[in-house]
Amino acid sequence: MKDRTDATGRDPDRNAARDRAQGPFRPWRGEDAPKPGEAPATFHWPVTVYYEDTDAGGIVYYANYLRFFERARTEWLRALGVSHRDAAEQDGIQFVVRDLRVAYDLPARLDDRLTMHLNVTAVRRASLVLHQWATRTGSESVVLVEADVRIAAVRRDNGRPAALPSRLLSRISA
Repeated sequence: MKDRTDATGRDPDRNAARDRAQGPFRPWRGEDAPKPGEAPATFHWPVTVYYEDTDAGGIVYYANYLRFFERARTEWLRALGVSHRDAAEQDGIQFVVRDLRVAYDLPARLDDRLTMHLNVTAVRRASLVLHQWATRTGSESVVLVEADVRIAAVRRDNGRPAALPSRLLSRISA
């Protein structure tokens, strides 16, 4: 059988049928998926794996990547000059995860230094789609975990969709 793996050791066609069937939520494995480091607006955030982040085998517990990605999103917003507190107090909105898809390819271990990366892949009136991935610092071409996350803006008073703040949109498109 022919080896179909790419440079990262993954089979690029492994989930192609599933990705095609999932409709408008952008698949991360297709030819049109963002490649780590290629997008001009890639945000990076460092993370160190602590004992509390691992399971009994010293491997990062799967749910902790979601925490790492959340921290990177929060720091990305801060780098754009928008904080969660400002969005709540000035705009009356909060950001919530609407959709999430995650692929776990390789494990991270205790004391690893990781980099969380973030690209904006779609901007809508009340939501953003972000592509996020984790790499070991110094080995950015080897993706450990990647996710597509749809973040929605909702009104704090009733939880209904709300338009993204214009100050955020202008900074994303700049």
